[in-house]
Amino acid sequence: MKTIKIGLLGAGDIANLHAEAINSLPGAELVGLWNRTPEKGVIKAEKYGCKTYKSVDALLQDPEIDAVFILTNMETHCDYTIRAAKAGKHILVEKPAASTIAELEKMKKAVEEAGVKCMPVHNYIYEDGIQRTKKMIQEGRLGEITQFYMMYNIHHADDIRARYPGVIRQILTHHSYTMLYLAGMPKTISCLKHTVDPSLAPQENVAMANIQMQNGSLSHLSASFANDDHAGDPWTCIIKVIGTKGSTRYSYRDWVVNSRNGAHSQTYECYPESIKNTTTHFVDKVLRINEEPLSSLDDAISCQKIIEACEKSVDKGIHVNFG
Repeated sequence: MKTIKIGLLGAGDIANLHAEAINSLPGAELVGLWNRTPEKGVIKAEKYGCKTYKSVDALLQDPEIDAVFILTNMETHCDYTIRAAKAGKHILVEKPAASTIAELEKMKKAVEEAGVKCMPVHNYIYEDGIQRTKKMIQEGRLGEITQFYMMYNIHHADDIRARYPGVIRQILTHHSYTMLYLAGMPKTISCLKHTVDPSLAPQENVAMANIQMQNGSLSHLSASFANDDHAGDPWTCIIKVIGTKGSTRYSYRDWVVNSRNGAHSQTYECYPESIKNTTTHFVDKVLRINEEPLSSLDDAISCQKIIEACEKSVDKGIHVNFG
């Protein structure tokens, strides 16, 4: 089995999970990383057992590397994806995959011209529970789908919230691609947002979207960085699909370890496992046996259209037709 050799662009919190996944995967090797702050990069490289590169180009031009994981801030994803594609590297790019639809279209064009694989990190859909739900929908075992819900309430510390985009881009992106995967395409979108204590950070930290789907079913997407939910049936992160013949439920709270993990006060085991599942699928299925990813740049474009429709709805106070 050929060893697939990988380089990381970015060494933030999410890199820990991708590195752990690579290092535990037979036939994969983490060769090295580049980080904007070199000192932090050295520390992470020692932790992961790999080397560091002095520049993005140094990593991309290394002939030893087969694939690049782009784990930097959203604003850099388009540039780094295009440069990686031109260097002939396969690409896994974290979400949000880019800042605008125009950027995503540039990325898609560069990837197609280079003939490389590019998979956005739409990690929820690589979870076993979501895969089982998809199969039940496809087989008609849930009947006609009438409702889709995805709700997220995980408090984020002020310093973390200040450096993130608001929850519409940071979290409703997750909700949007999961909705697309399980419930289909939207028809109309209505969204509201709220900022608790804007003196800490101006970005919204609570948002809700109500959506009518093209098949007439309804979706509700909500997200909050402002609070945890520890009530009797907590909506920490929960996905429900309801149909005329049955329903399904997926929840972060089904597997919890009482220790901090990144921005979360507890380790919701589904989250790191979903990242590992994504990395494993990219290496073992997409790169090794040439399968198509479950999440594509076309999906990322659809997600971005939903996010921009949410932002337009908030700004104009209107229902937005999706198209």
